[in-house]
Amino acid sequence: MSIYIPWLNKADYRFPPVNQALTQPNGLLALGGDLNCERLIQAYRNGIFPWFSQGEPIMWWSPDPRTVLTPKGFHLSRSLAKFIRKTKLLVTLNQSFDQVINQCASITRDDAGTWITDDMIEAYKRLHQNGQAHSVEVWDDNTLVGGLYGVGIGQVFCGESMFHTQTNASKLAFYCLAKLMEPLPFALIDCQMHTPHLESLGARNIPREQFIPLLKKNQSQAIPANFWQPRALR
Repeated sequence: MSIYIPWLNKADYRFPPVNQALTQPNGLLALGGDLNCERLIQAYRNGIFPWFSQGEPIMWWSPDPRTVLTPKGFHLSRSLAKFIRKTKLLVTLNQSFDQVINQCASITRDDAGTWITDDMIEAYKRLHQNGQAHSVEVWDDNTLVGGLYGVGIGQVFCGESMFHTQTNASKLAFYCLAKLMEPLPFALIDCQMHTPHLESLGARNIPREQFIPLLKKNQSQAIPANFWQPRALR
């Protein structure tokens, strides 16, 4: 049986409705297009994200269910709380985006392989330069040992990837992101797809039909003008 997957026109930034996404593979919605900033932001505003490997066409996804975390719902385990109290690691915001995404792309991982392609790296660096993509960095003196990056839309942070070279460094970055966003009344972290690691930090699955209205509501909420200003978080 043949399956029709829409091919995006580079001159048209509209996406198909997310309820047209395939159930197998879960969430595949469209192919093609490009990774310019306007298309990427349009995608995130509609609950869609790119995910593909080097040599493949651009693939756009909107899985069902969707994995999300509210900052106040971050699960701080006893062991992580003890680590945070004792560690001397420094955490910063938006001070080394390029280094973080390059590290995320280079770290060997069991789940996503090498999905952060060269084109993806350049695209998200452009988003960062436009003030739309953000990073959290974890430092041991002057050495980057962990971090994460994603896209901010209103009071929604769409997480893309994280890495660590020291135990608990990426968890510390995620914790500090949650604490940063916690005072925002409508804050939401989109984790995209379930992993046991994200579940251990408090992320949960919700149906896509619930996620999309939640995304629309929360992205329309304003944040303070200096919210993503580069600074130390810890």
